[in-house]
Amino acid sequence: MADASNNIAFIGIGKMGLPMSALVAKAYSVTAFDPSAARIAAAREQGIAVAASPADAVSGRAAVVTSLPDDAALRAVTLGPTGLIATMAQGSLLIDTSTVSIEASAEVDAAAQARGVAYLRAPVSGNASIVHTGALTCFVSGPKDAFESAKPLFATFTRAQTYLGPGEEARYAKLAVNLMIAVSAAMMAESLALARKGGIAWQDILKMLDDSAVASPMVKYKTAPLRTRDFESTFSCKQMAKDLDLILGAGHAVGVPLQLAAQVRETYGSLVAQGDGETDFIATVKHLERLSGLGEPKL
Repeated sequence: MADASNNIAFIGIGKMGLPMSALVAKAYSVTAFDPSAARIAAAREQGIAVAASPADAVSGRAAVVTSLPDDAALRAVTLGPTGLIATMAQGSLLIDTSTVSIEASAEVDAAAQARGVAYLRAPVSGNASIVHTGALTCFVSGPKDAFESAKPLFATFTRAQTYLGPGEEARYAKLAVNLMIAVSAAMMAESLALARKGGIAWQDILKMLDDSAVASPMVKYKTAPLRTRDFESTFSCKQMAKDLDLILGAGHAVGVPLQLAAQVRETYGSLVAQGDGETDFIATVKHLERLSGLGEPKL
């Protein structure tokens, strides 16, 4: 099996993929591809080599890293007679960092095994505001020897990697973590609205949360932008709705009732319908304020 030590192809250079590829390019020879001309131009501006097609990008590469938005993109890019896997050399390595369904990932695995390509599921945890710092973490599953050989590559764009098993374990891990993030955002919204209705000033509410027993890293991560009512997206309501659909699908498939996930999915559906789809996922706060008859707080 080839290690991930020489030439790397990066497919998908959006908000996450571009800064990740830039980090990888500090240690490896990287060739990137994306169907977006704007993203290709941005890669060139950062000095990253770009290819004319996915096939050109992966040709002769020991490892291919993909960063894609959803199941449809993963299937379109990797599967079929013109997909990446059919083009990749036997013994090469495919690392997918996307958040996708267990079903789509299993299809990629079957195609990779048939081709003799090692496939690592490596969804990243973090968001576009920190990815350039290398502070992302990732959950990894797939062939253990492929993971061991790829550790130096992972270390270029993540600070920690947790190996979880030979199959789809990393997909379940990412969905489990995102479920807690989504429910936490809904919980914070209700708590903040209740405290405001009780007459507590906005900044005092946030300080109260930060100094309390519930002050998790997730809470502190969101109280900071809430102090200035900054809802610029680090991870959008639309993206969270998509992930909750994946979460509910996974739960249904394995017989786990996800009642909170279902309720929070409807909250994000409401936000998307109201025009907040591209707003940060903590816009749950604004949603509960609207439902509670609250306007903008005094900062």
